[in-house]
Amino acid sequence: MIVADQLNKHFKIYETKKGFIGSFTSLLSTKHHVVKAVNDISFNIQEGEFVGYIGPNGAGKSTTIKMLSGILHPTGGSIKVAGLSPQKRRKDVAKKIGIVFGQRTQLWWDLPLRDSFDILKEMYKVPDTKYQAFLKLYDDMLQIGQFMNTPVRKLSLGQRMRGDLAAAMIHNPDVLFLDEPTIGLDVNAKTSIRSFLKELNTNEKKTILLTTHDMDDIEQLCSRVIVINHGQIVLDGSLEDLRHNIGLPSVIEVQYREMPKHLPAELDGIEKMRWEDDKLILMYDRSVLSSPSLLQEVAKWGEPVDIQMKEPDIEEVIQKIY
Repeated sequence: MIVADQLNKHFKIYETKKGFIGSFTSLLSTKHHVVKAVNDISFNIQEGEFVGYIGPNGAGKSTTIKMLSGILHPTGGSIKVAGLSPQKRRKDVAKKIGIVFGQRTQLWWDLPLRDSFDILKEMYKVPDTKYQAFLKLYDDMLQIGQFMNTPVRKLSLGQRMRGDLAAAMIHNPDVLFLDEPTIGLDVNAKTSIRSFLKELNTNEKKTILLTTHDMDDIEQLCSRVIVINHGQIVLDGSLEDLRHNIGLPSVIEVQYREMPKHLPAELDGIEKMRWEDDKLILMYDRSVLSSPSLLQEVAKWGEPVDIQMKEPDIEEVIQKIY
């Protein structure tokens, strides 16, 4: 559904000198340096995938989204979205994609939300019957009916984001590009947005590419993660693949009926062992010591009353990458 092949985007940054005279002479200067915002990246996203596209500020995430949607033209490489080039057939691609930029709205600021939807309906030539079905469906999914007649400038951030998500889907696109859709939202608004996106992906089979700094978005929504840094892909795989490749230890917490009198000084595969309140915390390498073997071992030290096994969260993984 989305194919990027050796994609590049380079920007020329012209040097500007201080002061009025410096600014004037800079207009005539050709002195510049090149910033490689995206540098030779390739990936293939299948229909129905929900992919997290993550990285630090300035890594090239938003630049990639803008190239995939046809807003920017790549310096080199090629792109196909639903089999079409966003640069050569931008109007055709626009009918197949929806875009939400968390820090920018596509709604008309002074108009009621309903008027923004009506304008988009005419722009995309959505038939009346499909438009009415859209309004009902997205009122059920996002509860937008209660503020449909409110000017966009008077909506809360969470309401505005729900309006933007609905607007992006008004023409029923196959692909959805999301750039920081939960930025600045409170917990309840984030929960509502995540539920909506999960339903779109699971029930409607929409292909979704999500950029975010909120690792909870990644944990709860994405089946695959692409990590970009300095314009290049550094990792591409499932959350489990990332955890495994980074080499962070697995964790087991054991609560005993009575505190064991003797614990082994060391055991192959266990990287760290410590007490936290009344729980024994063990960090271990599953490639050396399997979970069943460790469970058998801890049962020898005393009578466990509670055992919990944990994996490193995605935030730890990303911090280690950067």
